[in-house]
Amino acid sequence: MPARAMANPSAASELRIFAVVIRVCPLFNAGYLFHGTRHAAGAMLDVLAGAHQTEIAGQDAQRMITTGRATMHKQRISYAEDPGRIRELAAAIAGKRLSPVSLVQRYLDRIAEADPHVQCWREVDGERALELARQREAEAAKGQIRGALHGVPVAIKDIIDVEGLPTRANCAARSSVPPADNDAEIVLALKAQGAIVLGKVHTTEFAFFDPSPARNPHDIGRTPGGSSSGSAAAVASGMAPMAIGTQTVASVNRPAAYCGIAAFKPSTGSLSTFGITPLGPSYDTPGFYGWRVDDAVYAYEAVAPDFLRASGRQRQPEKLAISIPQDPHTSDADADMKAILDRTADAFSNAGHAVALRRAPISFERLFRIQRSTTAYEAGRALKFLLDQPAGAVGEKITALIREGLDIGSSRYLDERGEIDRMRAVFFEAEAGTDVFLWPATPSTAPEGLAWTGDPKYISPWTALGGPIVSVPAGWGGNGLPLGCILSARPGSDADMCTWARMLAEAI
Repeated sequence: MPARAMANPSAASELRIFAVVIRVCPLFNAGYLFHGTRHAAGAMLDVLAGAHQTEIAGQDAQRMITTGRATMHKQRISYAEDPGRIRELAAAIAGKRLSPVSLVQRYLDRIAEADPHVQCWREVDGERALELARQREAEAAKGQIRGALHGVPVAIKDIIDVEGLPTRANCAARSSVPPADNDAEIVLALKAQGAIVLGKVHTTEFAFFDPSPARNPHDIGRTPGGSSSGSAAAVASGMAPMAIGTQTVASVNRPAAYCGIAAFKPSTGSLSTFGITPLGPSYDTPGFYGWRVDDAVYAYEAVAPDFLRASGRQRQPEKLAISIPQDPHTSDADADMKAILDRTADAFSNAGHAVALRRAPISFERLFRIQRSTTAYEAGRALKFLLDQPAGAVGEKITALIREGLDIGSSRYLDERGEIDRMRAVFFEAEAGTDVFLWPATPSTAPEGLAWTGDPKYISPWTALGGPIVSVPAGWGGNGLPLGCILSARPGSDADMCTWARMLAEAI
């Protein structure tokens, strides 16, 4: 289990100790383990990173490691052990200490073990992933490293085109669509850096509220959030070290909070959405999931070097000015979420950062409402063709959104877009001295059942403000489920935010 889970007494009580025999790869002398306790994490990370290698001459070897594993108590799926930082996996592959083939195979094995319970995968492209892993391994042996993600597996949300795989968007009307002819731009960027696509993971229908089959690995009777349901669940359950989702309202950051992992949603418009099925085109943004903040940020940095160079690092203070806007919009946060926010603020303050509570200069409730209506307007135009499908072929919630959007006139839409622009200007002018904003990600832990993917209201206003949003795992509710906070900043400050998010994550 991850260190975060071990900090939770109820989770720790569910552990049973058992011995796991793992086979050490004879080619690169690297072992793999995807279950374990916090105590095993450091040792396994060293093995994966190649820090402690066992000398093996021409033969397989076995290593016995005493470790722990979460049980199925209260429908909790056993967690994967922390696989190590993505940057360290990539470095070990580049240094010929870790086999991409063995790494991919271990994730495929984990999928076979866990996905019958979590149900986050739409299509696993195992044979092609292994073939690509063999290519990456051969390239690494020659010192030909494609980029920062060379040999690292990734899961792709099923509204994003992957050449050779269908993009079904979790819609019955698209159940028989042919495979995509081309990769989406974000997939091209990942592949250019050497990443290996494991397959497609589930989304809510057309990235709105009709749920996917995916379940929360912390309690399979609960939602993992939406719309990037499968992306978050795959990382949280150890079926992929990183995953790509998309956000129009709260679809990257909310699932990260519910599943207890990290996510990075870049500034709106900073990455191409070509090849991504639209919902609200002026908001749609690819996002990155990882086990920890450094993983999500590292994946983003790997595929966005041009934007990061263009935006540059403007401010790199050792101590940050952090603002927590005070607004009635979060008045319904439960006691656990309020306590987590307070503890996170205290941690930042204890690390020497200046944390201030400030009355919000705008109405977050109003911003949430008009972000919702402008999204509906855009979805109505982007997805109008779905209304021509046979009855029952398209979900009720996405159908209702399209009809709602078509009822909104262009003049209202333009007025509301203008209002968002004015609110954005007022907000950032009033907060001119602030580096980072801290905010609760959700009102509570993941809701029970799968029909409702949770409330997006806390994250939606920040999406409308347009800056980068980072999901930070921050603690546990009284029910043993994860809670998270978000960090945000002004639009275009992504390069700074990468540094700040890493700095602040270390303080929690």
